Amino acid sequence: MTEAPYAVRRAHPRFSFFAEAEVTLHDGTAVRAQTAELSSRGCYIDTLEPIPVRTKLRLRICDGMSTCEVHGKVLYMHSGGGFGVFGMGVLFEEMGAEQHSAIDAWLRELAGRTGKGLRNNSFSQIRG
Repeated sequence: MTEAPYAVRRAHPRFSFFAEAEVTLHDGTAVRAQTAELSSRGCYIDTLEPIPVRTKLRLRICDGMSTCEVHGKVLYMHSGGGFGVFGMGVLFEEMGAEQHSAIDAWLRELAGRTGKGLRNNSFSQIRG
């Protein structure tokens, strides 16, 4: 008997989201990045430099039309398997109304593209 494929159930929907990003570390070091996924609670970024787990940072995301700056913390890191790319899960922290609004707008657009019927939801209301 074959088992069903493992399905990840998330409290906060996560969407593929490719945008330019820049990480600024506590000491002022800037690291170029690219987002790969976005949710109301955080994102997944790729960089050429590893950023240690639990590092607090400022993340500036720009999709070509809109820009959002948020504070966050690295929750986990994956190495790129010898390709020199490091992927990191970043948890958003200390978000104000302007940041919530920008993230919500991106998520509504992404939800509309995937046809999940989440277009009219306010993602701010489902943050936990």
